[in-house]
Amino acid sequence: GHLSGARTVQVLSKGLPEGWRIVLVDRNTHINHVYVFPRLAILPGHEHKGFIPFSRLLDPTRHQDLCLHASVRSVHSSYVVLDKSFPERGVPTPELRFDYLVYALGSRLPAPLDLWGSSPKSGRASHKDAVVFKPYAGTKQEGISWLKTHQEVIKSSDSILVVGGGALGIQFATDISAIYPNKTITLLHSRHRLLPRFDEKMHTEIMDDLLASNIQVILGERLDMQSILFSDTIKLNKQGQRVARTLQGREVAADLILLCTGQKPNTHFLSAMDARCVNAHDGLAHVLRTMQLGESLSGLSMSEEDDDVLDSDLDGSDVAELSTPYPNIFVAGDAADAFGAIPAGHTAYYQGEVAARNILRLIQRSEPPLKTEISQDEGVLVTEKEEERLEHYAPGLPAIKISLGLTKSAYQANGVVRTADDGVPDLNAAAIWGYFGYEVEKEEDMYA
Repeated sequence: GHLSGARTVQVLSKGLPEGWRIVLVDRNTHINHVYVFPRLAILPGHEHKGFIPFSRLLDPTRHQDLCLHASVRSVHSSYVVLDKSFPERGVPTPELRFDYLVYALGSRLPAPLDLWGSSPKSGRASHKDAVVFKPYAGTKQEGISWLKTHQEVIKSSDSILVVGGGALGIQFATDISAIYPNKTITLLHSRHRLLPRFDEKMHTEIMDDLLASNIQVILGERLDMQSILFSDTIKLNKQGQRVARTLQGREVAADLILLCTGQKPNTHFLSAMDARCVNAHDGLAHVLRTMQLGESLSGLSMSEEDDDVLDSDLDGSDVAELSTPYPNIFVAGDAADAFGAIPAGHTAYYQGEVAARNILRLIQRSEPPLKTEISQDEGVLVTEKEEERLEHYAPGLPAIKISLGLTKSAYQANGVVRTADDGVPDLNAAAIWGYFGYEVEKEEDMYA
């Protein structure tokens, strides 16, 4: 239900013919605005702004559409199994059948932001095992409580080791330094360059800010996970700090260790349905350029295979469709192996848009001509020629905006790197509420 799922719903709502229903399933009661979570997990007073109600995402004129708060138990070619039924809403059993499915489960966040799987205290020296914080049901109040506990853990830790120099690790390190300038902060990154998929100037700008903030940066050394994860190998110094060790032998002592070592795609339901559809190496789902779920035919990623097909002498019109064993299942967002697209909100948005427009095309093929016109900005104007092929997704240039403390940021767009110093403490969280149907007029609106 985040950016890819929400965009899919918006496009489908504008273009579906009569008789079709949208069912949105999410295990959270509120949309989790994860892009502000790093800040909210450190800075008190804004936690409520990261959880946005689903209630206005669906078109109120489409009374048949549903938003169900449920967890998925399994995915199949024509139905999903939920953890509960909704007989009062026309779903009498946990088995929910579909004509088309958009799989937009994204990825599992690293432990310092994994509300569903980790205790906010799991990185403390005195808390050796990453146990579940409490039975978590995905409610807004639970999420707020999790973030507040994490804030207290940060506040009470004098020294912090941040592992992983991606966007999350950089934001954690610089935010903590800005809010608590007297803490000792170390950023450990296994590569010799930060954000290597972006222009080298991004690395330079970020490094300058890290050093100016008195953050200790260690590049080119990988953490030995055994030194921090297993009770029989965890080492504490005389001050009670946990001692982390790199594979090169360097030791770093800290009261708190934040493992920001990347996100893991939530594709386990797809691999359980058909292991051929998920890359065993990185866990990403194979997709065609139509965003339909694909299968690996030769051990290559689906992206590579599809490129070969599209670059051949064939015109490419329907090759992708013929190659997928599940033409009615689409994957959008961080779970998809989408031809080199970076895992980010803006790429998920456009992938969801392509998936939705292709579903409308497939429905158009099987039904009488649409009576309602689909506008260019919300869907696609269907013509006889366009009915014959599905739209192909092509990722744009890598783009990113990363905060460097409470006001500073560095960003890359269209190949150009710039910096800014105009940020606000809550990262302008209210702006995204409007995208999901909520126009925020006052602070109290974001307690919904």
